[in-house]
Amino acid sequence: MELHAELEAQIDRWRGYVQRRQAISAADIDELEDHLREQIADRQATGLDDEEAFLVAIKRLGNLDAVSREFAREHSERLWKQLALVPEGSDDGGAPPWRELAVVLALAVGAGLAVKAGVAWMDGGAGLARNLGLLVFPFLASYFVWKRRLTVQVAAALLVPFAALAVVLNIYPFAPGGSTEILAVLHAPVVLWLLAGVAYVGGRWRSDGRRMDFARFTGELAIYYTLLALGGAVLIGLTFAVLQIVGADPEPLLAEWILPFAIPGALVVAAWLVEAKQNVVENIAPVLTRVFTPLTIAMLLAILAVLAAAGGLVDIDRNLLILMDAILVLVLCLLLYSISARDSLAPPGLSDALQLALVVTALAVDAVMLTAMLTRIAEFGFSPNKIAALGLNLLLLVHLVRAGWLTVGFLRGQRRFTALERWQTQYLPVYGAWAAIVVVVFPPVFSFA
Repeated sequence: MELHAELEAQIDRWRGYVQRRQAISAADIDELEDHLREQIADRQATGLDDEEAFLVAIKRLGNLDAVSREFAREHSERLWKQLALVPEGSDDGGAPPWRELAVVLALAVGAGLAVKAGVAWMDGGAGLARNLGLLVFPFLASYFVWKRRLTVQVAAALLVPFAALAVVLNIYPFAPGGSTEILAVLHAPVVLWLLAGVAYVGGRWRSDGRRMDFARFTGELAIYYTLLALGGAVLIGLTFAVLQIVGADPEPLLAEWILPFAIPGALVVAAWLVEAKQNVVENIAPVLTRVFTPLTIAMLLAILAVLAAAGGLVDIDRNLLILMDAILVLVLCLLLYSISARDSLAPPGLSDALQLALVVTALAVDAVMLTAMLTRIAEFGFSPNKIAALGLNLLLLVHLVRAGWLTVGFLRGQRRFTALERWQTQYLPVYGAWAAIVVVVFPPVFSFA
């Protein structure tokens, strides 16, 4: 059924509240939302408008779960209390915690075994680099398939593009060490990650709220994965120090067994931790964004000053341009995470002004990078690397310009914050489409060089 944009925004806010409070499992949230939409459709059929249908549906849904009661108390000024407040009910018991842990550990070990087999079969090198994401993705996606109880249709929708990507990466006659092979290695994980996003949102990729959930999940996953990596590095370092003291050589063990299992396995475990401990991460997410946003602004201003003092843009080193693209991507990730961690109902504040400053400085850096790239193309001609970098910078330019414009409107009270959220999530598939073009189209166009 077709719902108006404001009604969809209300449903997304309701879902976001429920998910953040961790009152029920993700699968139960999906079932609750289905009930909510059915109730809305029934009320609309009787002639109620969107707002009335939504409020009455929330009241009926409140009789199904105590989540609506909590939401009603939080938003009593918007008539939630009188329409949704219901007596306390008993919580339904979910799956035993040990069962999910067993599934996660099995998938983590499976990812490690797949990578270990890939290392042995492909003997490292470019072949392993092209297929590393393909080896890990099935296990991460399988966790979401199990967690979200995805239908066969959604699982098939994930399998088809995954298989197509695997075929392309392994049948294309890439020149050894060529530019198109390196570009394919760098862009294939982007395609795979967006496919993982489809699994994470339960196949409901058209929902702005679900896509923002995935953006938030990605940021939290990076936090947990980093913490796991740091903790693991400390443990490995202490263990190896003891082994070296007694005369043992731990390096073969590290290279042949620990790293092939730890790196992919930690990704699956980190995804499980995000699902299990969302309320913990959400307490530190706003703090992280408030700390790193001004620091990132200072870094970008310093970079602009250095570039301004560097002189001619043609002489800028190619590696510097690549590094700057990586920095801009990280800035975009910080922007997305900042938006996902913010309460969409809160009024404009200092953090929003800092976010606008971040966008403006990133736009200035992106403009310098685009100018340098166009100058180099005019001087030295086209190449796969230059076109890929130029395309990415143009996508970033459009993304940041629109984000800045919407942020200005929000700060001036002319737009709601949900408009900025929708723009971020609606633009995400564009990056996946561009990554797919680089992987699939660039190699034959540039003769696989």
